[in-house]
Amino acid sequence: MLPTNPQSRRRALAGIFAAVVAGALVSAQSRINGELAVELQDSTLAALISFGSGLVILTLIVPFVPTARAGLRTLRSEVASKRLPWWYLTGGAFGAFFVLTQGLAATALGVALFTVAVVASQTISSAVIDRVGIGSLQKRPVTVLRVAASVLAVGAVIFSGLADLRLDGPFLLVFLPLVAGFGIGWQQAINGHVRHVTRSPLTATYVNFVVGTTVLAIATMAYGFARGWQHQFPTDPTLYIGGAIGVIFIAVAAVLVPITGVLFFALGSIAGQLTGALALEIFLPTDSDGVAPTTVIGVMLTLIAVAIASLSSQRPPKKLRSN
Repeated sequence: MLPTNPQSRRRALAGIFAAVVAGALVSAQSRINGELAVELQDSTLAALISFGSGLVILTLIVPFVPTARAGLRTLRSEVASKRLPWWYLTGGAFGAFFVLTQGLAATALGVALFTVAVVASQTISSAVIDRVGIGSLQKRPVTVLRVAASVLAVGAVIFSGLADLRLDGPFLLVFLPLVAGFGIGWQQAINGHVRHVTRSPLTATYVNFVVGTTVLAIATMAYGFARGWQHQFPTDPTLYIGGAIGVIFIAVAAVLVPITGVLFFALGSIAGQLTGALALEIFLPTDSDGVAPTTVIGVMLTLIAVAIASLSSQRPPKKLRSN
């Protein structure tokens, strides 16, 4: 059940809803970025365009938001005084690594196995981060309900992709999505701490995109020098809105993770991704095969996992550290 306190109940419901909606946006972003990569025949460049466009949007917004400007000044001061270690600013690098692994490993392993590896690793890392506590994030105990919710979520992803699961790929590549999944949990945790320190989700999001775009620019240049530059950019404007969606997701995560914990946000966003993917297949299908029953059941199982996780989110925080 949800907390009995009205304010806590509203907060829990808002957190659940926002995490699921954010996850649904990610499924739309994945579709858009995937189509852009096909048009460009270069997944690395597509990722750079997505991150880069998000950075442009934030660069245009941040100067006009007083809290964001103040957040950047605070961030500079905290890093210069070493009260905030520099590695708390590397969240965007983990996001960039995840995007790069999609191009390197998803095709070879199959999307289903790639997704299972990412979700399993993300779920485990999120639970560990919650247990240990990173920066200002409160420690959250490992409970039976949290473990059950995690196992159910991973099982739901496996079940939803059962029809497409391939086990004939180069298994050494599974290491890449496993590392990427761990990185997602870590990214959300350190971005949440940056938001806490600067008191500005926009500042945390901006730093994330600066770092991620830099990493992807280096990777794109290296890839371009190796293969040459022969790209024809599509004229469809909808293929360039992935960055805007990414800005929304990272900002929402930076706000919610200090409140909900990394694991709860991860489970909510996973449920949202599967729900969003299901909606896209129903209303904007990419093939004529229709929606597999396993996908529908998988979505239902992830929503149940979120409900189970919410039962364990009722306990008050142990302690909130300032740094």
